[in-house]
This record gives sequence, structure tokens and C-alpha cells, in this order.
Amino acid sequence: MSKKIPVALQLWSVREDTARDFAATVGAVAAMGYAGVETAGFGNTDARGAKAALDTAGLKVAGMHAGIGQLRTDLNRCVDEALLLGTKHVICPGWSHTHYHSGAACARIGEELAAIGATFRAHEIKFAFHNHASELAVVDGRRVFDWMLDAASPRDLGCQADVYWVHVGGKDPAAFIHEQGRRIRTIHLKDEKEIGTGPVNFPSVFAAVEAIGAVEWYVVEVEQYNHVPLESVRRSLELLRKWGKA
Repeated sequence: MSKKIPVALQLWSVREDTARDFAATVGAVAAMGYAGVETAGFGNTDARGAKAALDTAGLKVAGMHAGIGQLRTDLNRCVDEALLLGTKHVICPGWSHTHYHSGAACARIGEELAAIGATFRAHEIKFAFHNHASELAVVDGRRVFDWMLDAASPRDLGCQADVYWVHVGGKDPAAFIHEQGRRIRTIHLKDEKEIGTGPVNFPSVFAAVEAIGAVEWYVVEVEQYNHVPLESVRRSLELLRKWGKA
């Protein structure tokens, strides 16, 4: 039997709660049974306050999202925060889709991201890019993400697959996972609303992840809700438990 992959929550899912009280929110997330979190800013505190709150809650940091603006202008701070939080994964969460106007432009983005990733690699931190549907668009005969990733060494740029956005982009998530293989170290489990409420074929996703054997964290993200956000992320985790994935 393969080793069970731990489950973290992307805190963007509960961003209004963390903006009010980061410590109380991560305490509630820990009480649900999540093993860790992926940060998207630090709500009403800073990196040191977040570290203290997460330690108190007993949560690990599966990853840290950092926007391209911050990565360009304050890369050293990003490295410092990742080291403080004890995470081995930093992820760029997106890029302006208007820049995806040619294969050459997409490849240049991949080169810039790889240069950033090389800095993280020197600190034993893995760097990845998080896809949305726009990275699955076809430009100059190939998908945007193919142009980007082919311009970068896997050791400098990984892929954080978001299975819902892969689906929306017109690609089968399981096939995408097989194609990208060991570049995928963390994966966003996301659906139209709570997990299990939309079009994503999760059994095939899990089978693909387990076949590759490189994913270190499952990361739940909910952006549209049938309930208040904390209840939505709780229900998503409960379904993963029912499926034997948490």
C-alpha cells in the first residue's frame, strides 16, 4: 500500500476569516483534522505571527504562495519567509493571461520563473507555478504551460496542478498529471464548489497521483461555496476521509 499523502488547506479558501483572526482560523482548521496549510499572505498578522499561530495549532506549512510582483522585487524576503515557516515549497499563483500571446512570450516567462526557482533551489526549496485555465490555452500550436515548462529545468520549476482549472481548460486532469509527472509535488484538490460537487473525476486524479509517486501534499482549495467557508472546507475534508485520502 502506498504511503498516504497528507492534506493541507489553501488558506485563500478562508481569507475573510484569516483577515479577522489568523490564529483563531488556523486553530479551527487544525481542529477539523487538516495536517497543514498553504499560505496566501498572513491575514491580520505577519510571517512571524503566522509561524507562532501555526506552531500553536500543530500545523505544518505545505507551501507558500508568493505573487510574481513580490518574487521580482523582494525575492530575499520570500526566501526568508519560507525558511521561517519551514516549508519546502513556494508557488507562484498566477500570471497575466494577456502575456500569453505567443510561444516565445510564454517561453520567456518560463525562463524568468526558472531563474527565480534557481535561487530557491540554493536554499533547498522547490519552486512551482500554479495553473489556471489560461495556461491550458493553445498558442502557436502548443499549450501555454508546455511552452513555459519546456523553457525551464524541472529542478528549477515545478507545476502545482489545480485539477479543477485543468478541467475548465479542456484537459483531463489525470492525463495532465501523467504528462507533467514528477514536476507535480503539490496538487490542488478543487472542484466547482466544495470537493465532490462539480465535474472533477477525483478517482482518476488519485490514481494518476499514486502512479507517479511524486506528490508530497494534497492541498484543498474552495473558492465558491454552498456554505460559509469554514464549513465548506470541513465538508471537503470529510469527503476525502470517506474516500480514504485523509
